[in-house]
Order: sequence, then C-alpha cells, then structure tokens
Amino acid sequence: MAMTVSEIRPRDSAAYGGFADAIGGVATIVLAVVGLAGVRPEMMVAIATIVFGVALLVEGGAMLSEYANIVIPSGLRSAAIENVGGVGLSTHFLAGAAGIVLGVLALLGIASVTLTSIALIAFGAALALSSNAVWRLHELKRATLAPSEGQLVTGTEILANEMASESAGALTLAGLAAIVLGILAVSGLNPIVLTLAALIAIGATLVLTGSSLSATVVSFMRPAIER
Repeated sequence: MAMTVSEIRPRDSAAYGGFADAIGGVATIVLAVVGLAGVRPEMMVAIATIVFGVALLVEGGAMLSEYANIVIPSGLRSAAIENVGGVGLSTHFLAGAAGIVLGVLALLGIASVTLTSIALIAFGAALALSSNAVWRLHELKRATLAPSEGQLVTGTEILANEMASESAGALTLAGLAAIVLGILAVSGLNPIVLTLAALIAIGATLVLTGSSLSATVVSFMRPAIER
C-alpha cells in the first residue's frame, strides 16, 4: 500500500517566520499611518517601534534557523563559508531587543520622542548591515544543491532570486534613510513626523524581506516523500 509522508522540517518554520515578519511590517505601516493622521501620534510611534523590534527578532530567528539547517556537501564548503560571512544576523537580535525596550519605555512616557528616534537609528543600522542576508541565503541554498537537482530551475526559484536580489538594495537604502531621519529627529527637527515616516519606509522593506525569505525557503523545498 502506497503512503505519502510529508516531512516537517525546520525550514517550514522559517517560511512561517518570513510570513510573520511581513505581517509585522504591515502592522508597523498601519500604526505609523494612523499616527500621521493625528491619532495619538506619540503612542502610535511607541507601539510601532515595539512591533518593528519584534518583527526584527522574528526575522533574525527565521534566517538563523535556515542557516543552521543547511546541509553543505564537502566539495562546496569553502564557497559556502564565503556566502555565510558578513550577513550580520546578530544585528537583528541586538537592534530588535533594543527597539522593544526603548519602545516600552517610550510607551510609559519616559522621553518617548528621544527614545523612539534612537530606536529608529538602531533599526536603520541593523537593516543596512544585514541587507544582503536573504540574498546570501538564497545563493547558499542554490550552491549547495546536488548537481542533478541544480540542473532544474523552477519559476518559483527564479522569482525568489529576483526578490532576494531586490531586497538587498531596498534594505540598504531604507536603512540609510532611517539613520538620517533618526538623527534629524534626535536633533529636534519635527521628530514625531520624521520617525513615523521612517517607520513606514522600513516597514515596507520588512514586508519585502519577509516575502523574500518565505519565497527563498519555499523555492528550495522538495516534494513529499513517497513510501
């Protein structure tokens, strides 16, 4: 009797992590827009900062899970090590945790404008430093395919390749923009508006990277094993 068994792998959780990350980006955008509309802007910027910090932690955890569970053939170890280097995953955890703490303090009314501006600078630095993380993950997965598997290129993989490539440039630009706007906000130049506008920008890039991460994971999934 034939029986189909679906494998449950850590990469499935990484795909869900990318999806949750995209939801966090959308939530950040919505909260920032509500704040710009004049509805409790200081509260909205604090909550959006917390949400974005959580989303960064989720994204960092999802990518770390993917990197940790890649099986590298012995002949490709040197190339794999080159692809892993410099992804800056630790910045996701540091900036995400710092953003959550600063956001909570701001929500409690402790120098909310200054703390959220500082959190924005930290977010921008994390995005800029890890801008190539999803792209390197995609390249590493493609490089570690067996020769027989590597000859097959699906439409999903092509789409994932395009999304991963575009996300790297978008993250760099959004990160630098967030740093500049955060510095201007700390200096007192209309800080609430600048911080909310920057949160919209980095929230949009988080949607892109979350979607790219999910697409990368899904594109290299293998069909269920027939037994």
